[in-house]
Amino acid sequence: MIRELCTDELGLSEPIKEFSDIESGEGIIGQERAMSLLSLGLSIDRVGYNIFLSGEDGSGRLTAVMESIAGTEAKAEFMQDAAYAWSPDSSSPRLLMFSRGMARLFQDDLESYGKKEISEEEMLSRWKDSNIASFILSLPPYEENRDAYRINIVLDRTFSERRPAIIETHPSHQSLFGLIEKDMPPHLAIRTGSYQSASGGYLIMNAEEITGDENLWKTLKRYLEMTHRALSSSSVPGEMIDNVRPSPIPLLTKVILIGTEDTYNHLIEKDDKFIRYFRIAPEFNLTMPRTEKNIRGTISYLKAAGRNFLKTDDSAYLAILRYSSSLAEDKDKLTTELSLLGDLLEEADLNARERNKSYIGRDDVEEAIEKRKWHASLEEEIINDEIRTGEMVISLSGSQTGIVNGLAVMDRGVSSFGTPAVISATVAPGSEGIVNIEHEAGLSGGIHDKGLLILEGFLRHRYALDFPLSLYAGICFEQSYAEVDGDSASLGELYALLSAIAEVPFRQDIAVTGSVSQMGALQPVGGINEKIEGFFNACSVSGLTGTQGVMIPRQNISSLILPRKIEEAIDSGIFHIYAISEVDEGIELLSGMKSGKRDRKGIFPPSSFNRRVEDELRNLCRYSQEKG
Repeated sequence: MIRELCTDELGLSEPIKEFSDIESGEGIIGQERAMSLLSLGLSIDRVGYNIFLSGEDGSGRLTAVMESIAGTEAKAEFMQDAAYAWSPDSSSPRLLMFSRGMARLFQDDLESYGKKEISEEEMLSRWKDSNIASFILSLPPYEENRDAYRINIVLDRTFSERRPAIIETHPSHQSLFGLIEKDMPPHLAIRTGSYQSASGGYLIMNAEEITGDENLWKTLKRYLEMTHRALSSSSVPGEMIDNVRPSPIPLLTKVILIGTEDTYNHLIEKDDKFIRYFRIAPEFNLTMPRTEKNIRGTISYLKAAGRNFLKTDDSAYLAILRYSSSLAEDKDKLTTELSLLGDLLEEADLNARERNKSYIGRDDVEEAIEKRKWHASLEEEIINDEIRTGEMVISLSGSQTGIVNGLAVMDRGVSSFGTPAVISATVAPGSEGIVNIEHEAGLSGGIHDKGLLILEGFLRHRYALDFPLSLYAGICFEQSYAEVDGDSASLGELYALLSAIAEVPFRQDIAVTGSVSQMGALQPVGGINEKIEGFFNACSVSGLTGTQGVMIPRQNISSLILPRKIEEAIDSGIFHIYAISEVDEGIELLSGMKSGKRDRKGIFPPSSFNRRVEDELRNLCRYSQEKG
């Protein structure tokens, strides 16, 4: 049964509709799995347990890191002071480690010792650490080298209550790993970078920035290796900087990279040392279940973000939650990119103020959403104007053979919009199979190429059971000059191909989107709301006929969160959405013919569409063999 959707099936269920009892807050919402793994990574103080936190901008990754770090224990072993001191070998300054706050006291005692205000016996009784005592005994006379009685304190944790957490926003060799100043004694010339400053704590960086510089990335891995060796050996040569080789500080620096899943996968594949040092990889999800808990968390965030805005009406919050689900492309989910919702609330606040209102209402939110679409709609308007004037050749009514209106999504920065795409197919005798014209022109991505190969598999599986599949078919996106990728057009391409083979015209007032398998199973696609709205807008500029609509896979029903203008058109019966669960349903809707099922003998009914396709493929096979 072909299922036409009604507006009752497009609504959202609301677990709660009143939000006055929700307090404002800024906690992380809907990321329990990632937060648990992040907490585990922060609690393991061992080499190799650095962290790569993946996700999208606006999902709260940095906030999650800082909140989690704030809850970690400040163990004394990680809160040490460090100083570089004089050494007989000027190229290798001596590294001295102290308990928290003791480096300053040692500096004072060292100067007093040089001036003979403290005896050697007193000095050694105060500083019993073997490394520090050895340094004291190795010092030259104060009169010969006063600089030897000065230390360069590079870690001073005197007033620190927690382990350091340093965010390096512009990583470079100097900012990360320091430098040696000119015309100074080597041990006093060392200026550490953020990697050393974060010793005993956490260094947080953008993954793409650090890995995008190959030399910088290699250096970071060397420092991670040096830290490993420094933790297991008391004498480890450090990185040479301007002929000075400072010893690495033997405190664990836990590096936290924040990046995308694509970057993480690339590093896993290309860098064999990556997983050795970044064993913890929490992933922030883009969506979360549309539960009461997550709804309350979202509203709590919005109340915190809107502290300085006008009072927000419950209807406005409901409109934002609807928008959140549309971003998640699922009625049962919400987006975790809460910053996008905060931006929307701020835009709604501006709309309300322009109207001299005392509160933010649903209309203010909906206007903000429409303005967002309008600001990014120039290219869509150009395309629709070309449809209206006939510059873009497309039929939105009637029927044609070998032509189906597909649907595409065009991206422009953070916004996207849907537009119809004319898919055409031609068929002739031959042995080349299905030729992807986009591929031949260098305009087809790998996934789209795969989709076309799947169509050949479908034809063999359904029709060519007792004869070889032999044909020459060309499939093309008409008037398309950009790369085509993805498999969401494979159902439309299949229908164009079947129409051409059977020589049966298909309706042009129904646009098609969906992915199909070799066995004919339909699969859901992304961008469904943009695609439907794009076709609706294209039909609107030419004039809605009352028969136009969109055909989608049934699995995509849960993704439908459409603008109210389309819901009203559906309610009025002037626009239609058909949800199909198998290829044959679409054949009947587009052709007006019965598709036909094989009987017990494996034969399609004589007057069915499938019988016509099978007969024509058999004829093409015979013609091809005769021609060969």
